[in-house]
Amino acid sequence: MPPPIIPFYEEIQTDKGKVAVITIEQGGTKPYAVNLNGRHDIYIRTGSTNQLATREQIIRLAQESGLVHSETFPVSGSGFSDIDLALFIDYYKKYYEEELNPDNSEIIRDKLVQLDLMASKEHSGYICTIAGLLLFGKNPGRFLHQSGFRIIQYPGIDPELNSLSDEVLNGALAEVKNLDGDIIIPGLMNKVLNKLQEKISSELLAGDYLTRERVWDYPPEVLREVIVNAAIHRGYTKANRNKIEIFSDRMEITSFGSLPNTLTIEKIKTGQQYPRNPILVRIAKDYRFIDDRGLGIRRKVLPILRQLEYPEPLFENTEDYFKVTILKKRSHHLSSPQ
Repeated sequence: MPPPIIPFYEEIQTDKGKVAVITIEQGGTKPYAVNLNGRHDIYIRTGSTNQLATREQIIRLAQESGLVHSETFPVSGSGFSDIDLALFIDYYKKYYEEELNPDNSEIIRDKLVQLDLMASKEHSGYICTIAGLLLFGKNPGRFLHQSGFRIIQYPGIDPELNSLSDEVLNGALAEVKNLDGDIIIPGLMNKVLNKLQEKISSELLAGDYLTRERVWDYPPEVLREVIVNAAIHRGYTKANRNKIEIFSDRMEITSFGSLPNTLTIEKIKTGQQYPRNPILVRIAKDYRFIDDRGLGIRRKVLPILRQLEYPEPLFENTEDYFKVTILKKRSHHLSSPQ
């Protein structure tokens, strides 16, 4: 199955003789298949064995390579009535400079289809896509159990059965602001940050001893960037809901789905990007949720943490998830329970 394998051959002289070395670089257009007996089968490496890939695994591999964008998948059971028209009409007016009549559902539906937020199916009529529900859905969690965030707070430095709190926040990503920039309809990111404010910030007396100021355990600008990335760039073929875990010495933000295609942690730090969900990325940029150039980690997260003298954040990428760990300043957790 194309593309063909192009190995690199070299010979190395050792004290025991000449050794032939054949190197085959990892490809960037997965999945690849084995052509055997007239069949093209795709295998997954599991431990020390190769297992025939399931349909779900094949879809996930194609998504990771950029051949398939799961955000455009139609969501069974959903329809036009599941779109929050107030959110979409506000977005369309601001970014396409066109006023839509809320009573003209046919025109609004056509606009949603043009933006891949809905899809037309021959036998099912018009169905919301994953992107449509995530961005403008009245209740995305009704259809997409992997949407939203689960926020868990623990009393110490390890996960425990008896957590201090365990909550799920869901809702559309889109928000509505008035002309002064004040939020009048909050989106999911606003809800998450407001909930985190309750848990990891406090009001303290300012230097003048007359006024109070809010002090966060972690920079809110950094949290917003990481949390938005977790929602926008995750793999929505994964059934797990994103997690924010709060410990006494750190926060862990886990986004399900590994880094797409050939992206690595080092490439992210240098500013490289490969959007898994281009529709979500485009509209998130319209809302200014993310940096226009996709350089949030390099230009915002890392510099702010260094400037404020926080430890370097930790990044972990596996086949199932991508995790960012933000550590407290040492002075904040010297007395943390061990």
